Amino acid sequence: MSMHLLGIDLGTSAVKAVLSTIDGAVVATAFAEYPIEQPQPELAEQTPDLWCRAASGAVREVLARAPHAQVAAIGLSGQMHGTVLLDAAHQPLAPAVIWPDRRSVMQVKEIIDGIGAERLYAITGSPVATGFQAATVRWFQQHAPELWQQVKMILLPKDYLRYRLTGVFATDPSDAAGALLLDETRRDWSDELLAWLGIRRDQLPPVQPSASISGYLHAEAARALGLPAGIPVATGAADTACSVLGAGVVESDQLLLTISTGGQLVQPCETVRIDARGRIHTFCSALEPGEGRAGWYQMGAMLAAGMALRWLRQQLFEEPEQIAYDRMMALAAQEAPGAGGLLFLPYLVGERTPYMDPTARGVFFGLTLSHTRNSLIRAVVEGVTLAAYNAYGVLRELGAAPQQIVLAGGGARSRFWQQVTADVFGLPVQPLRTVEQSAVGACILAGAAIGAHDPVEAARTWVHYGSPTQPDDDRHAFYQERLAAFQALYQRNAGYFGA
Repeated sequence: MSMHLLGIDLGTSAVKAVLSTIDGAVVATAFAEYPIEQPQPELAEQTPDLWCRAASGAVREVLARAPHAQVAAIGLSGQMHGTVLLDAAHQPLAPAVIWPDRRSVMQVKEIIDGIGAERLYAITGSPVATGFQAATVRWFQQHAPELWQQVKMILLPKDYLRYRLTGVFATDPSDAAGALLLDETRRDWSDELLAWLGIRRDQLPPVQPSASISGYLHAEAARALGLPAGIPVATGAADTACSVLGAGVVESDQLLLTISTGGQLVQPCETVRIDARGRIHTFCSALEPGEGRAGWYQMGAMLAAGMALRWLRQQLFEEPEQIAYDRMMALAAQEAPGAGGLLFLPYLVGERTPYMDPTARGVFFGLTLSHTRNSLIRAVVEGVTLAAYNAYGVLRELGAAPQQIVLAGGGARSRFWQQVTADVFGLPVQPLRTVEQSAVGACILAGAAIGAHDPVEAARTWVHYGSPTQPDDDRHAFYQERLAAFQALYQRNAGYFGA
């Protein structure tokens, strides 16, 4: 039997499992879905047991596709920010509250006012938002005090899955950072924040390196997964941190831009760089700092990227999804840059970086009778890309100087969108071809935990890219002018969005 690594990525809507060889060849993938439960419009919950059942199903399926594989180690990746509360018997006291949950609006304000925004950023490297563990815990303390009195352990989603696999409580710096309870510089829980929120340190799992062994697969979990007991389980990392590894973005001269439902810009950095204005997130990466390693990353987030294009597809096209998207890109490519003077703000559900404005709304500006659906499509693609560049401005202000962009998500599949991205940013674009990059990142950490490889070297050599796209200098200069109009359009209308 050949030795393999198993990566399990606990996502927002599904578990993804990836089986790779020790040297990084992906031999099988599988996934299993579960719902987001919304008993009220502002709530977003999941049943932790469904995560475990889905993980078992995905792992069994991936093993069935490679029946002769022998798993040497397991790595974990997971959705960030969520909260699982366990009682003294280590059973969930309530459904898991996950990151899209909006119940804690008042608690977010209380935390910011009580600790002070600048002090909070200095400790955690990030603004707090609804759905983050710190705010969710505060909500339970105030709205369910009897339940809170029973809480013995507070876990993030992937760390609950680890407990079910190994019986061990643990977390890593990258996922703990997303709880907004971590001291970013010390890479450990903040005593100041714990004291302010009334959380005992023994209610949180110990923080240990992502590429360490956190425990071993116990017999009950082994039976559920169809694996032998005793396999080492790596501590793992948050899904964003794992995706950075899976994308091969481990140097400060690279920028990872993901265009999926939302959008993310991730810039690795070797030191803690915090925005005192709270426009971006600075989180620990899956790498331990030192020897020039990027132990942190800065992240700008857009709420509607591919979501904006999907909205337009639903209004204009009746073809099946992928056919419609391919056709839309072909039509947009027929339109000249600038979409005939049409500008689009993609703020359909508010915006994070750089505005942190939940009231922001989408805008088509400059419509005339001469505009066609080709114009609308191109304006949406350009608007999303200009929004990404607008967020990138904060990273650049804080010292980012990437030499290339790694483009991931649905946008990476379109040669047209690759070219627009290169032209807007004025940088070469390398489209990512690695599939299920967060689960691949978990495999990398699994191999590193058992000493099979160095995680940085594995990230560099495992990744697969498509052909690079070079920027056009004239189009970049044109888009710089469009950026100024794009920014002014938001600024001049910001006061009307919440009216």
